Amino acid sequence: MQHRSLALSVLACVLALGACQRADTLAPPDKATPAAATPAAPAKPAAVADDNLNAVLWVQASAEYQAATTTVYRAAADKLDVALKEKNWDALVTDERGNAATGLPPAVIMDVDETVLDNSPYQARLVRGGKEYDDITWDAWVAEKKAKAVPGVVEFAKAAAARGVTIVYLSNRAVHLKDATIANLKAVGMPVKDDSVFLGLGTFVEGCEQNGSEKNCRRRLAGQQYRVLMQFGDQLGDFVQITANTPEGREQLLDEYGDWFGERWWMLPNPTYGSWEPAVFNNDWAQPREARREAKRAALDVAP
Repeated sequence: MQHRSLALSVLACVLALGACQRADTLAPPDKATPAAATPAAPAKPAAVADDNLNAVLWVQASAEYQAATTTVYRAAADKLDVALKEKNWDALVTDERGNAATGLPPAVIMDVDETVLDNSPYQARLVRGGKEYDDITWDAWVAEKKAKAVPGVVEFAKAAAARGVTIVYLSNRAVHLKDATIANLKAVGMPVKDDSVFLGLGTFVEGCEQNGSEKNCRRRLAGQQYRVLMQFGDQLGDFVQITANTPEGREQLLDEYGDWFGERWWMLPNPTYGSWEPAVFNNDWAQPREARREAKRAALDVAP
């Protein structure tokens, strides 16, 4: 029994030593084999530069934009009484005027987009998504009726209405968007006499054939019904027909009617879009975006 007990004790010790040896061969905690590294998250692709980023951000975030539009509308309000008193005061070019001597009621013509309603949230969607304007997304935005008023416009419009001046909305929003547009105008506090004061793209004007989105026929229609005291817009074509949409043609119109601005015509700032843009790439929207961008770069006046 003693031999057997001794043998068992020796075996236990050998096994114990073996176990201790295996433990000793493991790496100490401070030298442990590192765990497999967690794969790094893929880097986000750099945001693609967008020509409209600063322009849209300026409209939405700068105090300067608000100050500029408010300045325009306050200055125009100060001219209202003068315009009303002068019987020959007319803001339409000669061939678009009606017969004001017959006692037509007074009105002002206002473009809608970026003149009365601020659509910068729609533009921001395009910037965020790397997209460009298209009719489907635009119609969907208009249907939302979420555009806010351009700073200063509601106060001016109410001052005009209080003097018996009708606001005529001459817009290149298509006529099928009339109901949504009028609802949005009313929602921001703009006076809307009735549906007839919305003259959208596609409005029929007897004896006048509309050329694309030009507004001359609709201005003529307004001139037949009202003595137009003032016009408000964010593009040159809101005031007069552009026969040659080139930088030179536009400059010629400005030279001819420059004295009307700040008196009968009132221009709102809009750096986000306009007919000035295609004027520098030959009005060819079919070109790839980068080709249009190169044409715009080439048109820059670069300091030597």
